[in-house]
Amino acid sequence: MDFTTLQIGIEKNVARIALNRPEVRNAMNALMIKELTEAIDWLDTRDDIRVIEICGNGKCFCAGADLNYMKDIATYGYNQNLEDAKRLSRLFQKIYFCNKPVITLVHGAVIGGGNGITAASDVVLAEKNTVFAFNEVKLGITPATISPFVIARCGEMPARELMLSGRKFTAQEAKEYRLVNHVGDIDELNKKLDSFIDDFLKASPNAIRDCKHLIRGVCRRNNPYDEIFQTTSMMIAQERMSDDAQERMKEFLK
Repeated sequence: MDFTTLQIGIEKNVARIALNRPEVRNAMNALMIKELTEAIDWLDTRDDIRVIEICGNGKCFCAGADLNYMKDIATYGYNQNLEDAKRLSRLFQKIYFCNKPVITLVHGAVIGGGNGITAASDVVLAEKNTVFAFNEVKLGITPATISPFVIARCGEMPARELMLSGRKFTAQEAKEYRLVNHVGDIDELNKKLDSFIDDFLKASPNAIRDCKHLIRGVCRRNNPYDEIFQTTSMMIAQERMSDDAQERMKEFLK
């Protein structure tokens, strides 16, 4: 498959997806959301792929939403907003429900929706100088579509602090909040990456698939997934159209 916003390499049963919009710090637009969803889906169906790695080209992993994408969103009606939010939610769902182990390697910055990619992944490795932020509240919206995945990873109390404040935090803090598994310099992270890949390749693919299903089932509690994803998509669609969000996004875009 050919992609405009991604680079994909496959070697020895491992697929490496690199977000490839370095000129905008890998900010997500509608095309990247579509292509990353398709790429995960495609690789998940391939028997020869045993592990999926996600990383970012250029200065940072992902700077959140692309400015032009935000400008487009500002003109959407509710139904368009809802469909767009559902597409974004589906991307995170594809990663979270993927039958293959997903390892995400981050550097530079992980902002807004970029945290949805990491939170939905199985293992997150962060370069020690990486900066994180859930900055949505400063734009008059909430981190709605990423929230099921973030809260599943770090829990309610850390999510309250980070999502409500919208503040920037370090890779070490992200590890303490359980948003990141390991922090180090790039050489250390590459060694960790190789170690995880080696362990995953030694395991049974069927057992890995079943174990991921087991973990999700145990953690699911009483809330049906479909209800959560529908609710969060509706929430962000409504918020984007509010006067407060429109004004704040206009100021941000300036």
